[in-house]
Amino acid sequence: MAPLLFKDAFWGTDFTCHAGYEAMVQRLREGRQMCKDVEELFKMRAAAEEKYGKELVTIARKAGGHTEICTLKASFEHLKTQIENIGNFHIQLSDILKEEVKKIETFRDRQKEQRKKFEGIMEKDQKKKVSLFRKTMESKKNYESRCSEADEAEQVAVKTNVTAKHSEKVRHRAKQCRQAASQAEKLYFTNVVQLESLRQNWEGTHRSMCEVFQQLEADRISMLRCTLWDHCNHFSAQCVKDDESHEEVRKVLEHCDIATDINYFVEMKRTGSSPPAPIVFENYYQMETSGDSSGPSHFTEGGEDIMGSIGGSNPLLGNSVGIDNATPHNPRWTMLSIDDSEFPDGAYAPLPCLHQVASQSSVLVDDDSYIVLYDFTAQEEDDLTVSRGDVVKVLERGEDGWWTVGKDGLVGSVPGNYLGKI
Repeated sequence: MAPLLFKDAFWGTDFTCHAGYEAMVQRLREGRQMCKDVEELFKMRAAAEEKYGKELVTIARKAGGHTEICTLKASFEHLKTQIENIGNFHIQLSDILKEEVKKIETFRDRQKEQRKKFEGIMEKDQKKKVSLFRKTMESKKNYESRCSEADEAEQVAVKTNVTAKHSEKVRHRAKQCRQAASQAEKLYFTNVVQLESLRQNWEGTHRSMCEVFQQLEADRISMLRCTLWDHCNHFSAQCVKDDESHEEVRKVLEHCDIATDINYFVEMKRTGSSPPAPIVFENYYQMETSGDSSGPSHFTEGGEDIMGSIGGSNPLLGNSVGIDNATPHNPRWTMLSIDDSEFPDGAYAPLPCLHQVASQSSVLVDDDSYIVLYDFTAQEEDDLTVSRGDVVKVLERGEDGWWTVGKDGLVGSVPGNYLGKI
């Protein structure tokens, strides 16, 4: 679109009217105020950015996370570092905005000087023009008045028939009026010529001023447009930097592994791989009667006396000690003293260990037969419910502590530390 020109749009029909000039000056003053508004905007934004950046740096430095370990700690430390970097970026952005404010102030002051210079020239020419115009209008009025008087005097001299003496006076007066009219005409003409010369000078100055003012306005618009554009670019770049910083954190978080952190904690703080052995009951009377054995007799918690010498009942099987040995399904059990060397290192101390004294018709127990030391109720589908005193056959010993056993045609898993070797 073709631009309109100030020099073609700000004239007035009235010779003394300066509305066009005043409109242009008002526009430049409004533009100056706009520059001040942009400066104020940048100042407030710079203060906000500086405050925000300092708060981010403070947050990053005050954040804890010192108790965390391994990959999650590394991720959190990297996040704090990036937050501090973002804060520093915003502080730098604040400094950039302050520099922009200084540039706008310098531009505004330079335009003010140029505007004031042309305003002074135009106001001086306008005062001369108005003063000479008024003088010319007064000389015109005087010229017209003198011409009117001269015409009237000449008409009186022609129409009046008087004596020679009186006629001379009338003619002399008409001549004087005509001379006065001629002088007024010369003065009026001179003022008009001077006014025209001044008008031409004023018109040239006005055109030049219009061109200068239009250039000032164009420079101001261009400067503010570029400044606002750069302002947006700065913040777009800041957003990109923020996103890049967060992306760096995301990359570190990709290496944050749950198993790695847990394994690191276990390896660093492990206290043992086995639970403590259960507290067992040692029968005082069994220790006396088995003085020649390699170790004391062991009894489970509860301390029921199942020794045949004492005459109690069997707490594991619920049968009397005096049951017939010939009955395979109702064996008779006696307490044996157990040597510690019979159990592998790291195993739980067994509960009372019972030895089956079978009759000659009894069937010998194989090496995979174990006795249940504690009651166990199945919790999963593949578990096997067993009761204290049951004899089971171990089919498989799992590394996780669960053993697969068989009992009465049923197969399932039980805790290995619930079983004792017969």
